[in-house]
Amino acid sequence: MSRGEPLMEAVLALNNSHAQELSWLELERLRNLVEQAFYARRIGNLDAFLIALDQDGQYDSPNFLWFRSRYARFVYIDRIAVAHSARGRGCARRLYSDLLDRAAQAGHDRIVCEVNREPPNPASDAFHEMLGFIEIGSATIHNGSKTVRYLSRTL
Repeated sequence: MSRGEPLMEAVLALNNSHAQELSWLELERLRNLVEQAFYARRIGNLDAFLIALDQDGQYDSPNFLWFRSRYARFVYIDRIAVAHSARGRGCARRLYSDLLDRAAQAGHDRIVCEVNREPPNPASDAFHEMLGFIEIGSATIHNGSKTVRYLSRTL
């Protein structure tokens, strides 16, 4: 993903329009994520984007740190968003497929992520189940305002 300012601002806007599912970002934090990402891609002008870090990421997210405390090597899907106008066209599936291929080529054997349990995210639950992710844990974060399920898929 290019780090050009108009694109980064568009990614930020798409991310923040899904802040309940993803978490709100400021531009500098987004830049930092993209700069250190194992994988940062978009589809089209900005139909969708995905940002993932590997275990070497310098990231203070409680979810990322949960995985780091349990696994020596992994790829963590930090966030994915699909524009409402691009829903139902397979964008998320294409990004995940490309990420899985790249992770396997880099010698990774585990892809991890979290999905909200509270507030619920049934579309994400169904999507990850269809792709073979399984629940491996859960946590309540952000002073009890959010509960997440931790998911993993082996390659």
